[in-house]
Amino acid sequence: MSVPLYQAKAEFFRMLGHPVRIRVLELLQDGPLPVRDLLAAIEVEPAGLSQQLAVLRRSGIVTSTREGAAVVYELAGGDVADLMGAARRILTELLSGRNELLAELRETEVAAR
Repeated sequence: MSVPLYQAKAEFFRMLGHPVRIRVLELLQDGPLPVRDLLAAIEVEPAGLSQQLAVLRRSGIVTSTREGAAVVYELAGGDVADLMGAARRILTELLSGRNELLAELRETEVAAR
C-alpha cells in the first residue's frame, strides 16, 4: 500500500523540523563542507550534530563522502537550496506583514489617547 502524497510531504517537512538540520542545509547551500567546519559554525555537541546529519543522510537530502580522515557533506540536489530560499522569502513576507500590523496598532493606540 502506497503512502498518499500529502502524508509523504508531511513526513518530509517533519524531517526538516529541527533547527540543527535547517542550519546544516543552509550552510551546505554554498557547497560541500567537512564535519569539522559544520561543527565550527553550529553551536552543538559533536554527538548531536552526528545524529542530525544521520537523519538528513537517511532521508537522502544530503550525501557524505570520506576524504582522508574527514567526512564531507553536501546537498543531494539543488532543489533543497531552492526550498531554503523559498522558506526565507515566505518568512520575510510574514514578518514584514507583522511589522506593518504592529505599526498600525501603535498608530491607533496613539490616536486613541
